[in-house]
Amino acid sequence: MPLFSFEGVSPTVHPDAWIAPTATLIGDVVIEKDVSIWYGAVLRADFGKIIVREGANIQDNSVVHVNTGVCEIGRNVTVGHMCLVHDCTVGEQALIGNGSTVLDQSVIGERALIAAGSTVTPGTQVPPEVIAMGSPAKKFVPLTDSARGWVDHNAAIYQQLAKRHADGVAPVD
Repeated sequence: MPLFSFEGVSPTVHPDAWIAPTATLIGDVVIEKDVSIWYGAVLRADFGKIIVREGANIQDNSVVHVNTGVCEIGRNVTVGHMCLVHDCTVGEQALIGNGSTVLDQSVIGERALIAAGSTVTPGTQVPPEVIAMGSPAKKFVPLTDSARGWVDHNAAIYQQLAKRHADGVAPVD
């Protein structure tokens, strides 16, 4: 896995986490137990610190970056494919939908779902247990049954899938 120190600070990865061989972690990145960081994802902590809490997953080609503070991805969070998560706080078991952008100093509440393709603008407070949608994400509605299913189960699905990849992926000659 590509891990890089920056100015003497190296990523810390829990032994029970899975980092895809093409993911990149740079600088002050902390990866907790049962986290998965998927193919092509980049976590760059050169100004501040990035913490990915237990059970979270950062999916393919997503980027997490931070300014001078801490960018925290909560327990059992899903950051979908091709997302930008920048200098914000994502609450426990939230789901950031594919292709979404979450910007500086925004706070995503616990178990909130950011709809695919949405943009959460700087400083936005997304309440817990809502779907936030739009670009900018200004419309908040209660979780639907379908959305609740994704929020409830996606982290566990990716924890199991990461174990399969850890055991089953291999380079092809």
